[in-house]
Amino acid sequence: MAIRRRDFLKSVGLAAVSAGLPRRARGADTASIYDLERFGNARILHITDAHAQLNPVYFREPSVNIGIGEMAGRPPHLVGRAFLERFGIRSDSADAYAFSCFEFEKSAGRFGKLGGFAHLKTLIDRLRADAGERHSLLVDGGDLWQGTGLANVMQGRDMVEVANLLGIEAMTGHWEFTYGEQVLRENLERFKGEFLAQNVFLTEEAAFNNVPAFDKATGRVFKPSLIKELGGRRVAIIGQAFPYVPIAHPRRFTPDWSFGIREEELQKHVDALRNTDKVDAVILLSHNGMDVDLKLASRVTGIDVVLGGHTHDAVPQPIAVKNASGTTLVTNAGSNGKFLGVLDLALDKGKVSDVRYHLLPVYSELLKPDPGMAELIGKLRAVHVTDWSEKIAIPDRLLYRRDNFVGPVDELICTALRTELNAEIALSPGFRWGVTALSGQPLTMEDLLAETAITYPETYVQEMTGAQIKDVLEDICDNLFNADPYYQQGGDMVRAGGLSYTCMPTAAIGSRISELRLKGGKVLAASHRYKVAGWASVNGQQGAPVWDVVARYLRSGRMFQEQLGSGVTLKDVDGNPGIAGRG
Repeated sequence: MAIRRRDFLKSVGLAAVSAGLPRRARGADTASIYDLERFGNARILHITDAHAQLNPVYFREPSVNIGIGEMAGRPPHLVGRAFLERFGIRSDSADAYAFSCFEFEKSAGRFGKLGGFAHLKTLIDRLRADAGERHSLLVDGGDLWQGTGLANVMQGRDMVEVANLLGIEAMTGHWEFTYGEQVLRENLERFKGEFLAQNVFLTEEAAFNNVPAFDKATGRVFKPSLIKELGGRRVAIIGQAFPYVPIAHPRRFTPDWSFGIREEELQKHVDALRNTDKVDAVILLSHNGMDVDLKLASRVTGIDVVLGGHTHDAVPQPIAVKNASGTTLVTNAGSNGKFLGVLDLALDKGKVSDVRYHLLPVYSELLKPDPGMAELIGKLRAVHVTDWSEKIAIPDRLLYRRDNFVGPVDELICTALRTELNAEIALSPGFRWGVTALSGQPLTMEDLLAETAITYPETYVQEMTGAQIKDVLEDICDNLFNADPYYQQGGDMVRAGGLSYTCMPTAAIGSRISELRLKGGKVLAASHRYKVAGWASVNGQQGAPVWDVVARYLRSGRMFQEQLGSGVTLKDVDGNPGIAGRG
């Protein structure tokens, strides 16, 4: 269906709001969607979790994002109609399509793809010009360099070039660390901005061996913050990298570095910025994940706003969190280049006196691509376009990744692993990156790489007992649903192919998973050994890259000959608005 400007003008109804302040004005032409009333004297633009998606994408938001305990029914754990009602978004609007899973396929045909760095460049330049010279700053919250075949082959160098042209002045990291220390440092040498991470320190052994660090006295590996003068006021940006890199990824990538939330060190640094450097505002550029940020904001004082990422939550309005010294606003700006966060601050007499926040969907149909960025993207992709343009399948269903328990992309990967590697069970990690493919739309090798391109893609087959399989499921489930956000590492539940089970997210650790059965209904025996296939192991493996295995399966045409997936039954979550249709 052709996209009409009139559709957008009638349907873009959500103005990203801040702290009870008015929504953005709606004008009479397409451009007015991005016309923000000038406010304050400092504008900070924020992108996060782009995952190297240079061109516009389809990306379906989750229909299952369950909150447990205090987080039940609170942002970001709202989906579908519950999300739309909480934020006052019309169900037939372009914003409903951008921010939720509601009627996704129908709306995709109406409103098209979102994001794209050439389109982002146009929007960013416009908003920076509107703010005035020396009044704005562009920051990136991490997961910029990883997520596509191109980024994987170039080890993030493509995204460094793009970041420089876009004008990113500060960033923090997560998947950036999976290229290893040498590549990371080489890329940062080319990066024109600052890489900030207050929470990455040398290990004791590395410090003893005099391994390079930003600050030998403290052991901090990277610069913790920068101070930027905006509108005649001093704004501090503190970087908070993903705290669990050596746990979530192979330790060999960062053997000399220690990560963590580092609450105590963060508080000391905030205090120094306030009391010694006399800054007017403190912004935390975080890759913690939103639940972690909400807890952190309640415990660390002196932070005005958290610009959050990692969990890919697109939250239209900041969440106000009270702490011992006042209130901190916590935001999260989605993923895949779909959104641009716009934080406008009124700074006066050493403090933030007022705030406006907008989370703008990047509708590619409404923004002309910047010629210079489009040329750069074309140049970067040119070498690989032919190799990766092969059409390897035409899906007969919507393929997406990004629900707590199951997603067709990972169901497909699990089926391919079981089939090609002759295994009874397959496990696929609960990654939240990866784009959406519409039913009937050709799937290319480039699309497949956008779901699988990492630096440790090797597949494996190993024997595991039924008890060991249950333990794996329990451990990952606790990561997802632990009542203490500091024990949550992000990501969704591991996908299990050839296996069904029941999950009670509200139960205690070790008691959430039950009724495990093989495909066909046979009960999983605790002592029996099963052949299990998987990929993305933190331990070194020797198998073929997962994209080769899945491509071989897709080329065979067998994806349409059997039903994907095995099923997860949820218990004790009735009425939870983190499940579409149950709120």
